[in-house]
Amino acid sequence: MTFFLGVDTGGTYTDAVVLDAASDRVIGSAKSLTTRADLALGVGGAVDAALAAAGVAPGDVAMVSLSTTLATNALVEGQGGRVALIFIGFDAADLARGGLTEALAGDPVILLAGGHSHAGTEAATLDLPRLEAEVTQLGPLVMGFAVAARFATRNPAHEVAARDLIRRVTGRPVTCSHELSANLNGPKRALTAVLNARLIGMIDRLVTACEGHLAAIGITAPLMVVRGDGALISAAMARERPIETILSGPAASIVGARWLTGVADALVSDIGGTTTDVALLKDGLPEIDPAGARVGGFRTMVEAVAMRTTGLGGDSEVHLLTAGLQGGLRLGPRRLIPVSLLAMDHGPMVHAALDRALAAEVAGDLDGRFVVPLFGGPGGLAPREAALLDRITQPMPLATAITSRLEVAAMERLVARGLVMLSGVTPSDASHLLGRQAGWDGLAAEKALRLLGRRRTGKGERFAPDPVVLAQAITDQLTTQTADCLLEAAFAEDPDFAQETPEALARHPLLLAGLRGHRGVVELTARLGVPVIGLGASAAAYYPAVGAKLGCRMILPEHAGVANAIGAVVGQVTQRVSGLVSSPGEGRFVAHLPDGLQTFTSRDAALAATEATLCREAEFRARNAGAEDLHLTTQRDIREAEVEGRPMFIEATVTVTASGRPRVAHAVADESA
Repeated sequence: MTFFLGVDTGGTYTDAVVLDAASDRVIGSAKSLTTRADLALGVGGAVDAALAAAGVAPGDVAMVSLSTTLATNALVEGQGGRVALIFIGFDAADLARGGLTEALAGDPVILLAGGHSHAGTEAATLDLPRLEAEVTQLGPLVMGFAVAARFATRNPAHEVAARDLIRRVTGRPVTCSHELSANLNGPKRALTAVLNARLIGMIDRLVTACEGHLAAIGITAPLMVVRGDGALISAAMARERPIETILSGPAASIVGARWLTGVADALVSDIGGTTTDVALLKDGLPEIDPAGARVGGFRTMVEAVAMRTTGLGGDSEVHLLTAGLQGGLRLGPRRLIPVSLLAMDHGPMVHAALDRALAAEVAGDLDGRFVVPLFGGPGGLAPREAALLDRITQPMPLATAITSRLEVAAMERLVARGLVMLSGVTPSDASHLLGRQAGWDGLAAEKALRLLGRRRTGKGERFAPDPVVLAQAITDQLTTQTADCLLEAAFAEDPDFAQETPEALARHPLLLAGLRGHRGVVELTARLGVPVIGLGASAAAYYPAVGAKLGCRMILPEHAGVANAIGAVVGQVTQRVSGLVSSPGEGRFVAHLPDGLQTFTSRDAALAATEATLCREAEFRARNAGAEDLHLTTQRDIREAEVEGRPMFIEATVTVTASGRPRVAHAVADESA
């Protein structure tokens, strides 16, 4: 028999499922808390429990596939390693385009002469001596490098030369922009390369943790990773291109939702610990975002499902809004460790801190909040940050770790680097107090909510008279923000509303009145026109109220809590490569190939050469990605203009797609049997 193992590592839980490939049935599933400090513990706990529930021996697993929200969460929360950008042929003004300055967040940039023209010819000589001097100094201070050169998609020679030099001098990982996208727009490619370089360490830790546990228990099957468009790639490719795993978890959830429900048209909403991911399932397939994946405010060049990802989840930070007299609540975008969860492993410390704060007459800003170390820090920390990190040797009250107001900003920087996590009140705590979820320390949740409710509004009154009232207000706020996410996604996919922004339409007073069923001189009625498939471990706790608010059918399928892990093992391997043919002059046709430019006297010869090269490249990538039984398809987009009644060739884009089923382990015949 053939069994597939799917694993999904989210911000809060790691899920695992065992699928019987012959019957297409889930025969075992399990959850384990994601252990940020040592990811192998969470992965191992989920995998071992799922195999035990299925009654399947590790040696009988033929394929393992991994999806994750860690990369998505990191971008939403502004986390990741420190990187340096090598920006070739651009100037400082280009950094302001496409959100590149925001993505760098103060990380170093080296502006170098070089780059190519739109025709692929060298525009200026690459300054390699200066590059070597600069990266020699930066090497110990960063986790990796991103390289982006002007018109590198027309000629990647300068990016390749810079990459080879950096690897030789520093030994650090290097990401080239042309390897991630064949499209123009240098700053946007640079942004994608920066984010990729920032995520390499995180995804490498996850893949290493997964591979290590699989080997330890005797699973020799190949490990695949879900890409942002739902296709599968090999673990080795995911290590090199972690940016392609953004929206990996959400993409797997779309595939899983279709498999679980059989519904062809619906909005799929997946609530995790950190994010809510909403996408449209149309005619049984997820919509692909033609402009590239947008996550955490950044528009990348990564092909992915058309997903709206919002920093809203069961573990979102609860903000008390003190502006105005009444005050209010807002959730996210940062994920906190719920106090009720932290108390499961550190109960005496958590309860003692909460009791001390409750005994005080005045609520402090840091009361009810804690800090947890994750893993050793990289180089390049400022002295204040390094000293603060050295002090956080174990989970502790935030007020104990921070000794002065100057360290508040340093703590935020440690959080942004993913070196520590904060703990505080979240919707998960509210759900435990209200009895909608169980399993964590409900008493700790009650104390933390009581403490938070003692904070004062602009009128000087307490935010909530008791913790139950505050808990209900928090869950109501999650319902409201989730409904906003779904409405924004619905308007974004409805072509009749293309002239307005989805955000404005989702909050329009007329729409809100229609959802309430307003009856007056004017009667208004509005509802969502497609069902919603609710996924995620906490979907059953929150989504019935969301369906009621939007007047739509809410589908909560069996195994909704592990839909990502299911989607991870029912996908296909797909690799797509593109190449350009241009015509710089009469009778000259240039094929822009990975090995350089080739000139032809015939358009058809240039197209044929490009297609042949891309077929070889697509097949090579697909096999490296773990595919077998390949199928190749080719598409030509030829752009021509009419001059004096006859067509004139401008340029053409050739795209080759190689797809196939993932390679699985085959049983070895035993000659003694």
